[in-house]
Amino acid sequence: MADLTLTDLTATTKTTVRAADDTAVAAALRLTFGSAAQAENGDLVVRIRPDEWLVLGTTATVDGLDLTGFASRIDTTHSRLLFRLTGSAAGSVMEKVCSLDFADHMTPNGACAGASVAKVTCDVVRDDVSGVRSYLLLADTSYRDYLRGALQDAMTEFIEA
Repeated sequence: MADLTLTDLTATTKTTVRAADDTAVAAALRLTFGSAAQAENGDLVVRIRPDEWLVLGTTATVDGLDLTGFASRIDTTHSRLLFRLTGSAAGSVMEKVCSLDFADHMTPNGACAGASVAKVTCDVVRDDVSGVRSYLLLADTSYRDYLRGALQDAMTEFIEA
C-alpha cells in the first residue's frame, strides 16, 4: 500500500511573470529554463518557459520587481488550478497519465516541464516534501474536477490493499 496523497492547493497565490532575458526581472528571478527553487521567503519560483516564471506562495517575491523593458506580472491565482501529488509512488502515478519520464535522472527534484496530463495541458513541477517525491500540477481551473478524477483513478492501484 502506497502513501499517496492528492491535495488541492488552488487557493495558493500564483503569479505569472513574463520577461526577456536582458531585463532586470530576469536577473532578479534567475533560474535556468526547466528549473525551480525556493526563494528566501519560502515562495517557489519556477522557470517554466524560456521567458516565463511562475511564483507560488505569496507576492513578496514579485513585489517591487523592476518591470522596465519587456516584462509583465499577472496574478493567475483564480485562473489556474494547483494540485500536489505526494508519495513514494507519485512518479508511477504520473507515468500512467503523462508521457514524461519521471525517473530521478530525468526529472530530479526542482525540475519542471509543460506536458499533457490525462490530455490536459499542465505545468508539472517536481517539488519534493521532506524527502518524499512530490509533484505540483498547474492547469486551467476549468479542468479541476476532470483532472482530479483522472489522478484519483490513476492512484487506485497504488493505494488499494
